[in-house]
Order: sequence, then structure tokens, then C-alpha cells
Amino acid sequence: MKKKILAIVMSIVLVAGVVCAFAACGNDTTNDGDTTETPAVASDLAYIKGKGKMVIGITDYAPMNYKDADGKWTGFDTEFAEAVCAKLGVTAEFFVLSDWDQKVNELNAKTIDVVWNGMTIRDDLKTSMSISDPYVVNAQVIVTKAENAEKYTDLESIKDAKIAVETGSAGEECVAECANVTAVAAQTDALLEVKSGAADVCVIDITMAEAMTGEGTSYEMLTKTGSLTEEEYGIGCRLGSDTCTEINKIMDELMADGTLDNLAKKYELTLVK
Repeated sequence: MKKKILAIVMSIVLVAGVVCAFAACGNDTTNDGDTTETPAVASDLAYIKGKGKMVIGITDYAPMNYKDADGKWTGFDTEFAEAVCAKLGVTAEFFVLSDWDQKVNELNAKTIDVVWNGMTIRDDLKTSMSISDPYVVNAQVIVTKAENAEKYTDLESIKDAKIAVETGSAGEECVAECANVTAVAAQTDALLEVKSGAADVCVIDITMAEAMTGEGTSYEMLTKTGSLTEEEYGIGCRLGSDTCTEINKIMDELMADGTLDNLAKKYELTLVK
């Protein structure tokens, strides 16, 4: 009986020793004898390369991302993203965000890998995602029917107007103090609100306003008036992602070789330099 008990005790000691040995392997020992646990750091860039594709969160937003006559995605951000993906050796896959306000959640859930759609760089977004260097100059502008162009020109003049904005957008932030604001899913929806008469004005990006309003467009009865802010666009990545660092590096290369200058001329945009 004593032999059996002794055998059991020795087995327990042996197992405990093995467990301790493995635990020690998971720690870094400093020169003073202290141990510090080393967390596993996953590379987001390696994850994207391993898939062989970068899933890019967008909305239908000319001139940044929109479909051409053949139904293919095109635009400044579309071509920019494709150029970056080519250098990374992955395919660009475009995913339409049904709710712009959910972009951070979509990133964290890995439904998308980046937000690349004329995203205004804002301090509140910097706490929930890593944002690239700025690349295009933007502004929030008032858009209204041409007949009301002189009536709605600045924030004071629209404070009592019916205003449409994209939910979660810089435009929504601009009119936060106004009383009669309707938040819609996309900036194109905000334009529709004004076109239909449901709203007096909308506040959207100047890039979209210049591309989609006025003569020869679907909104030729609409016009942009005053600017409310001056902004810059950035690319959103998961918080702490090394993808952001790599995009910045490639962006510098595309700026240096003239690729971004040519795209800016093609889509009539102003680069941040």
C-alpha cells in the first residue's frame, strides 16, 4: 500500500514539474531574475497577405468609389487601393458598407480590412482605428436647390432649415447643434432628400458635391454654397494594425512616382502635400 501511495506522489510531482517547465517557456526572464509574460503579437498585414486579398470597406461615393458604365468599381480611392494592393501582392476586394456608422465594428469583426472611401480624419476616430497619413483635401459644404443658393450659405442660415446628413459623418458633426437634422445611411441619400424636397439642405463632402451636382449630373437642380469645415481624408485600419504603416510607406512611393498626382488630376481632387 505504501508503495502505491509513493508511486502516486511521484507521478504528481513529475506532472507538476512538466507544467512548470512549460510555463517558464512562456515567460521572458530579465537580468534581475524577474519574469515578464510575453504577449503574442499578431500581424494584421500577415493576415491580409495570407488571405491573398484586402477587403476594402466603401460606399457608392463619386469620385472616390463608384461604378462605371460596365458596373465595375472605379474612382480615386478605388484606383489608389488597387495600386497599393498590387504592391502588397494581394487582390483588392470591395465591400459596400450598408451603414457608414458601423465602419469600426465591421473592421473589428474582420468583415473588412480597411475603410477606404473618402473618410474624414477625426480625433474621435483615432481612438478606435489606426488612420493613415492624410492624402486628399476635403471640406463639408452645404448643398441646396439652386433657387435657394443665396438663402443657405453658412451655419447660421441653416440652423432652422431641414437638414439631411449621412449618419456618423463629418457632416453630421458639423450640424450637431441644429434642431431639424435627419440622418440617412449615405451621402447620396442626403442628396435625394434635398432633390425630393424632404430636406432644404444637406451637408456633404465637397468632393461628392462637385462630382454629383450641377449641369450634366443627376442632381443638376442642386448646387453647393458655403463651406463649413476644411478637412483631410485618411484610410482606416484596425487599431494598432501594421497594415497602416505599410500603406503609409506605399503611399509615399506612389506620391513620389507621380501615380497619385495623375489620379488627382483625373478625378479633379487636391492632394495633401
